[in-house]
Amino acid sequence: MRVEQVRGSLVEAVHAVHAAVVDARGRLVAHTGDPDLVTFWRSAAKPFQALPLVEDGVTDRFGFTSEELALVCASHSSEAAQVARVRELLGKIGCSERDLLCGPHAPLSERVAQDYATRGLRLTAVYSNCSGKHAGMLALARHHGWPTEFYTRSEHPVQQRCLREVSRWTDVPVADIRTATDGCGVVCFGIQLRAMALAYARLANAELGMRNAESTGKVAPGTALTNAFRIPHSAFPIVEAMLRHPDLIAGEGRPCTEMMRAHPGRVIVKVGAEGVYCAVLPREGLGVAIKVADGHAVASALALAAVLEQLGLRPRPESLTARPMLNTRGETVGELRVNGGLEQQKDGGPRTGEA
Repeated sequence: MRVEQVRGSLVEAVHAVHAAVVDARGRLVAHTGDPDLVTFWRSAAKPFQALPLVEDGVTDRFGFTSEELALVCASHSSEAAQVARVRELLGKIGCSERDLLCGPHAPLSERVAQDYATRGLRLTAVYSNCSGKHAGMLALARHHGWPTEFYTRSEHPVQQRCLREVSRWTDVPVADIRTATDGCGVVCFGIQLRAMALAYARLANAELGMRNAESTGKVAPGTALTNAFRIPHSAFPIVEAMLRHPDLIAGEGRPCTEMMRAHPGRVIVKVGAEGVYCAVLPREGLGVAIKVADGHAVASALALAAVLEQLGLRPRPESLTARPMLNTRGETVGELRVNGGLEQQKDGGPRTGEA
């Protein structure tokens, strides 16, 4: 699979796509390119950085709403309502915008960015697409009595707790996870695409457990998927929040929100940076991780939509079937389009973590 940039009749640029589709037992179901490619998970790791909040009792203590939990998992568009909710969350935990160490940046939504620029709005850290995640990390520190100062540093207990959670869900030992500093200042995680996909596939089983609990009126012990891993009940609120609030996970006109709205309850989609996307298909029990090699953001959204369509989510949102290329006069002079598809893995391949 690749994303081609076509001008006239000539392919003038190619964006290579790597992808892994994995089931909850760690079996590689389909792939394109190199499913073992190691890259940084970036913001697609946010649901797993949010899990300690539920697991450790933070959400219960501070009375997080489903909307607030969704924003902790989000790369939001800095829409006014989203920013207001983050401010409310900070107030709940006894923090303020001054405690946020994510720094400001222009909104990820071009429409919102243009509106704020026209109005001359001064952007502060709460407008960062990661402000919900950072508010969650401050809440985790408050809950445990850890210092809120310098919570972004790799040695801080907050970052060490998130690192352990990522290790648990991906089956990658802590010592084998490559770490660096993310764009918002916290730790980011370098792992194989198939390990990312495994973590998302396990969220599918959390969603299944949630539905079973709703139908039976009781929550059964976590389902064992491997000898070492059982789905914790803490995953249920994360999955529910993301499924219920696609408008908060990204925002109007953004691919995550569009794909989730196009198939309500069928998929959770989470963007990373530099061409990374992840998704979970709860009914199919599959996790997906993709990386466009050159980090092209539009190409990665088109590629993920094509992968999800091949896995049964039809049709794609119209805006993600192809992307017109416009010149400075607004004329269509070409397009970005996906060429090729997934290769089915006949034997399933080795499980994640196996040689």
